[in-house]
Amino acid sequence: MPSPSARLAGLGLTLPPVASPAGAYVPAVRDGDLVWTAGQLPLVDGRLVATGLVGEAVDAERAAQLARIAALNALAAVAAQAGGLDGIVRIVKVVGFVASAAGFTAQPAVLNGASELFVDVFGDAGLHARSAVGVASLPLGAPVEVEVVARVAAPARDRAEA
Repeated sequence: MPSPSARLAGLGLTLPPVASPAGAYVPAVRDGDLVWTAGQLPLVDGRLVATGLVGEAVDAERAAQLARIAALNALAAVAAQAGGLDGIVRIVKVVGFVASAAGFTAQPAVLNGASELFVDVFGDAGLHARSAVGVASLPLGAPVEVEVVARVAAPARDRAEA
């Protein structure tokens, strides 16, 4: 089976630089073999690629693409804590927030953009628990925000001590 980094390359994707925090927090925190990300937005080259409410200014299909971008940013944050993409063992939980117009109820379809990326990159280890939440607004006017919890491999020194 190809490695996650080989699968990512096969999709024509590369991990972006980890987004700089916009406040008093860090992009990801590792505790033991788990990494939690801060909410990741659909940023490309440090710029938000779309704004507005899903179901109004942004359609569900475009929002799913934006969720995929946010998920790629989350992978970059996890990989930075895991010593690289191949240090990620499993995607455990995904929480997605969708800035939703009144009456919009397809949040799960939007979050499929993120979920499908994780399965494309990690196979069965990319299957995860998930919450898809509609909200009134998100930071910077973003249509979507994605958080991830991932299990990562122990650092080499820890494996040698075991």
